[in-house]
Formats: sequence, C-alpha cells, structure tokens
Amino acid sequence: MLPDDLKNSLVEHINRVDHPRELAVDVMFSIQDYYGYLTDEGVEETAQLLKMSPLEVEQLATFYTFIYREPVGKYIIHVCDSVVCWMDGYESIKDYLCKTLKIQDGETTPDGLFSLLPVCCVGYCDRAPAMLINKKVYGNLTPDKIDDILKKLRQDA
Repeated sequence: MLPDDLKNSLVEHINRVDHPRELAVDVMFSIQDYYGYLTDEGVEETAQLLKMSPLEVEQLATFYTFIYREPVGKYIIHVCDSVVCWMDGYESIKDYLCKTLKIQDGETTPDGLFSLLPVCCVGYCDRAPAMLINKKVYGNLTPDKIDDILKKLRQDA
C-alpha cells in the first residue's frame, strides 16, 4: 500500500490535468520508485488512481522498457543493442558484462546489485558501444572501462 504522502501527491498531480490517463507512465514510474519495480499491487493502485482497468495499466507497463514488472537490482544496466552499437562491439561488451557479472540478459546478480537488460537505443551512437546504468549513460565502452564503472558502483553500494 502506498504511503499517504505519495498517494496524496499523485492525486494532486492527477487532479491538475484534464486527461488523467495521460499521466499513466508518470504514475507508474512514481509507484515503481516506491516499490523498486511495478508490483501487481502497483498496477492495481495505478488503475484506481487513474480510473483505468488493471489490464489497461498492464498493457502500458509491458510496452515501456523502463517499467519493470519483476524485481530488479539496485543498478539496472541497459546495454544498447542498436544497429550502431552492434556494429561497434555490442556483442563483445554484452558478453563481457555477462561473464563479469555471471548473469545473462534479464537476470540479476545474486547479491541484488546488478540487473542486465537490453535496450534498443540510448542515443549515444557517436560513442558506441554504450550502456545506461540507472539513467546515466556510458559510452566508448571497453572491458577496462566497464571494470572501473562496476568497481565504483560496488563501492557506492
């Protein structure tokens, strides 16, 4: 159940717009931020707040790459698999991450720190291959650069 302050904030935001359904993604992100991912309960809460059916919310949630319907790690690594990144070494970068983290696409490390997910583009084509970690983009990736990034994230955790 959402805390009162979050629920009240969302209701205020929803009441300020003419078409509340337009806020579906924003509401899902807010609820995801609270739970860590968009839980089944979060889908129900979103539906109630926006006067939508849970099925409508679920359809939207499964469409968007950055809405997570299952638990994810503290650091969500989105590896860009666009054509440009693919031509510039995406596969070797993804393979290196899988080997280093000992997980495959769609998995989370046993310690709950890292989840590895593909994404079709992060808009860093001029610095391919690229990845996005918790909304921060990294480009011109090499194994050494990845090691440095992961080391810093582990220290910050």
